Amino acid sequence: KAAMGLIFPSKGSVQVLGKSCTDPASRRGVGYLPENPYFHESLTPRELLAFYGRLYGLDRKTIRTRTERLLKQVELEEAANRQLRKFSKGMLQRVGLAQALLAEPRLLLLDEPMSGLDPIGRKLLADMIAQLGAKGTTVIFSSHILSDVERLCSRVVILNRGRKVAEGRLEDLLKKEAGTESLEDLFVRKALEVDPAGYPA
Repeated sequence: KAAMGLIFPSKGSVQVLGKSCTDPASRRGVGYLPENPYFHESLTPRELLAFYGRLYGLDRKTIRTRTERLLKQVELEEAANRQLRKFSKGMLQRVGLAQALLAEPRLLLLDEPMSGLDPIGRKLLADMIAQLGAKGTTVIFSSHILSDVERLCSRVVILNRGRKVAEGRLEDLLKKEAGTESLEDLFVRKALEVDPAGYPA
């Protein structure tokens, strides 16, 4: 939210693609999907993407081409002309991902992207994140589902009660912490270091 200029840091600063988060130009080249996306319920996915395409300044041909490609990617082709009010939370997440990718961003910010997805939706999103990363898009996502983080991320930051307790390449962090077999083990260990009384034995 701070990177997108929706809230402001109480301390420190945030830079996005070399610009301060207070500069609206910093959000060019960024795709964003909040944890609970809200879209006009009367729109269909095609209409929604056309609306966002115009906001991005894309021409009609580009909007049409990318819309069809993205609807296929998120497996919503059959629901492309159905009003969003009839969508499940998981389907709205997939529409939101298509919207976030419409302008082909260099940086993609996802807040709890797996929230509300069924197993098929989770696999679809995980595969897309992996493909985007392989193509050079930087994907940053927050998640409480540590198995997803472990499976998809090359670099992690662990926050506990708003404080950074660990940061680095996942493989290096797990190697460095003797006896740590998973990201969940590492998180619990770091959380206990910060607040030994915060977790039951």
